[in-house]
Amino acid sequence: MVVRIVMIFLVLFISAQADLYKKNCIKCHQKLPVSIDKYFYRYLLKYSSEEDVKKAMIDYLIHPTKETTVMPISFISRFGIKKKTVLNLHELEQVIDIYWDTYDVSKRLR
Repeated sequence: MVVRIVMIFLVLFISAQADLYKKNCIKCHQKLPVSIDKYFYRYLLKYSSEEDVKKAMIDYLIHPTKETTVMPISFISRFGIKKKTVLNLHELEQVIDIYWDTYDVSKRLR
């Protein structure tokens, strides 16, 4: 019985995280001409490791500036800098983890 309750809680928790990702990330990125995976690859090229990519994304989303964006200046000139995230640090870490897991290229190399 306890295992069943834990499993239900785990499923609900994961579902809530996915909804947070869809609502706060996917929803806005669908409006842009660059698909959300392209941002991931730009971060990966610039920062390389999972830890560095996630840190850079969190830093940028909390304090977005032209100096810290991975997008080219032509993109920023056309669409501007993203607004500061409304997510708290814990929520931001959760959605960044989902984002990483979704586009992690190392999974495809095995």
